[in-house]
Amino acid sequence: VVDVHEVVEYAKTLPDVVHAENTIYTCSADSLKLIQERIKEFRLNRIIVSACTPRTHEPLFQDTIRQAGLNPYLFEMANIRDQDSWVHAGEPEAATAKAKDLTRMAVGRARLLMPLYTEPQSLSHEALVIGGGVAGMTAALNLAEQGFGVYLVERERELGGRLRQIYYTADGSDPQAYLKELSGRIRANPRIQVLTGHQVVKSSGFVGNFKTTVASVDSPTQRLIEHGVTIVATGGREHRGNAYLLGQDSRIITQGDLEKIIEDRGKVIDTCRSVVMVQCVGPWDDGVEDAPHFYCSRVCCTVALKNALAIKARNPEANVYILYKDMRTYGFKEAFYTQAREQGVIFLRYDDENKPQVRKNNGQLQVIVNDPILQTSIALTPDLLVLSEAMVPAEGSQELAKLLKFSCTLEGFFLEAHVKLRPVDFPAEGIFLCGVAHYPKFIDEAIAQAHATAARAATILSKDRLQVGGVVAVVDEEKCTGCLTCVRICPYDVPRMNPAKKGAGGILGVAEIAAAACQGCGSCAAECPAKAIQLQHYRDEQIMAKAEALFVELLAA
Repeated sequence: VVDVHEVVEYAKTLPDVVHAENTIYTCSADSLKLIQERIKEFRLNRIIVSACTPRTHEPLFQDTIRQAGLNPYLFEMANIRDQDSWVHAGEPEAATAKAKDLTRMAVGRARLLMPLYTEPQSLSHEALVIGGGVAGMTAALNLAEQGFGVYLVERERELGGRLRQIYYTADGSDPQAYLKELSGRIRANPRIQVLTGHQVVKSSGFVGNFKTTVASVDSPTQRLIEHGVTIVATGGREHRGNAYLLGQDSRIITQGDLEKIIEDRGKVIDTCRSVVMVQCVGPWDDGVEDAPHFYCSRVCCTVALKNALAIKARNPEANVYILYKDMRTYGFKEAFYTQAREQGVIFLRYDDENKPQVRKNNGQLQVIVNDPILQTSIALTPDLLVLSEAMVPAEGSQELAKLLKFSCTLEGFFLEAHVKLRPVDFPAEGIFLCGVAHYPKFIDEAIAQAHATAARAATILSKDRLQVGGVVAVVDEEKCTGCLTCVRICPYDVPRMNPAKKGAGGILGVAEIAAAACQGCGSCAAECPAKAIQLQHYRDEQIMAKAEALFVELLAA
């Protein structure tokens, strides 16, 4: 929608612009090589690219100009895709005019860009994995087999987490055999130190140099661990609320309870004439005011089908009813839904306005459900009522989130830095997540994500030294009044007060910001009342120059 040729010709008229041209697919290898050639040909000292989003492509262009001899921070990018062509898809004239504005603003800021530098810093080549479930064990073993030391911390007295309560999968695999093998490999690996019965109580430091204190859950014994990266894999658990009379009758159980009954091969299943399963049960049904709103736990439908098929295999004469809102057996798991229907499992749909009603009638359980097809109520009298309870975060998750200073979703699961660009990272560099701590998932999905997390962690641990600095906040000591605003506002707890320095007269000293710990978010620079803090690469004069360039034509008129 943007007339690129018109924008190029406009760019040539801007002050200090030595050269401007259009390239097709600017991020392609040929175009990147052309940029390097133009730097040498015209002796360029600033480079501006008006194209797509800096979030995905800025590092690529920065590395390109670095290879040509320029400091990578002497690069500016106008975000034509996100801020222009997508916004004005049906307005070519407006899009072209805005592309000119964005390019002019980029040129205005580029004049004031300064080279920034990083400095080497030593790091610990060991990892801390919090959580000893299948995801945590997989990540720990992956890193250990790459040659890195790993501390595996699990608050329970055994490894395994939620996997200890899963006895079979829908496709017939044996999770307990896999758990035994995996935990055996963990125990046998000399690079992994297993700390069961321990939990994290204190954490400090930054990427490459974390210091975490873990304490025994049974005694006051504590231990300080120094490590380069942190992997959070605290898992989740099956919710147990009070909805549908759970806990008031032994015949009302959860899918987890049913799976154990089936595995124990008792006579309960053999003598059942009718089993009713209710899907989508969770904290939202408990009548608690601050309970999370409905969310899908993803695995419940498949677990219900798995157990329904197991009941039919043991007792073909049993009637199995699944009361559902939506069956979400995605991918190849759809085959289990088809198989369940072929085996005679009966599916009855309900909605939020007509949820199943459970009551006791002369000692007999009775489930009333409104069939939307028949448009009438159906009364079922099951021998077992099985609730597909939601998966919720593990106990202590919120406390750990506050301790490590990262965000959670509204449901309480841990929130990744970016769902597409950084799916296993936390915003703070050097901390990663995997498994059900992230959101409910199947065993194979948790394992795959654990491998991804280990791969990301290895990119840090494998380095001899880390390069720190660049886009970080810096303090002008002569202006700092020691007001503690930066200390209070920083979401990463980075600024520290140095009482040995007096600055502008603050009795608490001067704020100091460690370059290795700073995440470059700019919160402190924005809030500092004395304007004593500047964010490198986004200094006040650079931002003001960009804003002034936006209105330059209006002011000239």
